[in-house]
Amino acid sequence: MLNPREIRENSSFIEEGLNRRGLKVNLDLLKAHSKKLKELEQQRSNLQAEGNAVGKEVGKQIKAGKQPNGDEVALLRNKGNSIKTKVSLIEEEEKTLKKLIKEQILHYPNLPSSDCPDGKNEKDNIQIRTWGKPLVGEDFKEHWQIAEELGLLDTERSVRIAKSRFVTLLGQGAKLERSLINFMLDMHTSKGYKEVLPPVLVNTASLEGSGQLPKFAEESFRCSEDDLWLTPTAEVPLTSLHRDEIIPFENLPIKYVAYSPCFRREAGSYGKDTRGLIRLHQFNKVELYWFVDSANSNEAYKQITEDAEAILQALELPYRVMKLCTGDLGFSASSTHDLEVWLPGANSYREISSCSLCDDFQARRSSIRTKKGKQTHLVHTLNASGLAIGRTMAAVLENGQQSDGTVKIPEALVPYFGKPFLKS
Repeated sequence: MLNPREIRENSSFIEEGLNRRGLKVNLDLLKAHSKKLKELEQQRSNLQAEGNAVGKEVGKQIKAGKQPNGDEVALLRNKGNSIKTKVSLIEEEEKTLKKLIKEQILHYPNLPSSDCPDGKNEKDNIQIRTWGKPLVGEDFKEHWQIAEELGLLDTERSVRIAKSRFVTLLGQGAKLERSLINFMLDMHTSKGYKEVLPPVLVNTASLEGSGQLPKFAEESFRCSEDDLWLTPTAEVPLTSLHRDEIIPFENLPIKYVAYSPCFRREAGSYGKDTRGLIRLHQFNKVELYWFVDSANSNEAYKQITEDAEAILQALELPYRVMKLCTGDLGFSASSTHDLEVWLPGANSYREISSCSLCDDFQARRSSIRTKKGKQTHLVHTLNASGLAIGRTMAAVLENGQQSDGTVKIPEALVPYFGKPFLKS
């Protein structure tokens, strides 16, 4: 969430940042509401101080021998009651104004970092580096073709069970998925991440805190009879693990890794990637999440990106790192590096991880702070897919495909899968 103080004191800076993201906004009304709220807070504070002074004076008068029911004491009590009434009215006005300001601010995305390249869409993203040598040729099959030939999945029966864009993994396909999950969790925990298995259902406050609501309500699946939603990413429950908390400074950084099923409507993507594992309503993902002190967030950003890259390198999957432009930046992020894995069958790179620095945006929405000495301030949060499991399986199938119809399993994955080749 954007800082109300900055909106009040430096609204032109906020407008400029949102303008870089392609949003033309006028914050005059929000700025006025924020200034009014500040004035009300000061009025309330002054009245409360006056009320406390009156209360002390009542005590002094009685201690000095004045009658508790006498005129002088009664006059003071009436004054105190009048102040309490005024404070109560101001508090109600504050409550209404805070709600109005929050409803407005929640719709605004994070500001892009100063080094985030300006641009309109993914075409304006900048390639930072590549790793590995992409396989290029005419005879490579796409992952869904390989999966169907080897009997790894069933989409037709999945439609019968649910609807389109769901998939059922079978036999070696199910084992490969499980192997990838365990491999990723083991690799990340060996680097100091604490494993978490969070709830799949999350409440509205959790989605608001991480930035999914209200912006992406149409993208999410909701349980109609409860204040619960199917989580679109483990980033949501991981953010809320420390919602409304003050994390001891000596506990930072906190590094979590979580496996979870993820659910998204994929609204607006009809006709795209209709076959295979690339774009599903339900998919598995291993998520990395950091809580850090603001002074260390840039170093953490570098490290969380490298930790996600390490999975691709261990699996011997060629990829490239892209720095997202302002027009392609996620709602909560100030800066993002996308990892795009090479798919030789599709002859293209496809996103397999987004590594994002969110500064204090999510921490402010979720009220997550730390305390160093007497100073309390918001933490910074970071997240990265480490990795999306279905897309990783697609990359393993396409990059490992052999001329005899088998698929070579990456050496690092063999101890989990149990054999070096996937055969029919």
